[in-house]
Amino acid sequence: MAKVDFYILSAAESSARWQFACRLVEKAYRLNNTVHVHTTEHGAASRLDDLLWTWRDGSFVPHSLADTTAAERPPVTIGYTDDHLQAGCDLLINLSDEVPATISPFPRVAEIVTSDDNDRRLSRARYARYREQGHTLDTHKL
Repeated sequence: MAKVDFYILSAAESSARWQFACRLVEKAYRLNNTVHVHTTEHGAASRLDDLLWTWRDGSFVPHSLADTTAAERPPVTIGYTDDHLQAGCDLLINLSDEVPATISPFPRVAEIVTSDDNDRRLSRARYARYREQGHTLDTHKL
């Protein structure tokens, strides 16, 4: 079973969620972890791909979209379908509104939640789903 961490942000804007995702990706990468970020659709995956190049001066996180063919897989991948889930990664960051179909290959999962009412409602449903599946849950208010 995975350890699932819910990071509850005080900000309501979706941009706060994206910025925190970049921070989390960078921190995990610097700790030599492999990361897969699961988004809702191709546009969101592309947006995060672009943001990881520009979000902070001096930051470098080698990454690519999961649907890109590369000779060697970078430490960070970004996908938007269950087929893109990169088994063998140390961390799954879920930016989707639903729990991915298969999270068992991931020892850790991160959920990022803004203070937006709809975002919180959707996160409560994901929390309940993870609990039903028997995962270890923890909440961090930021």
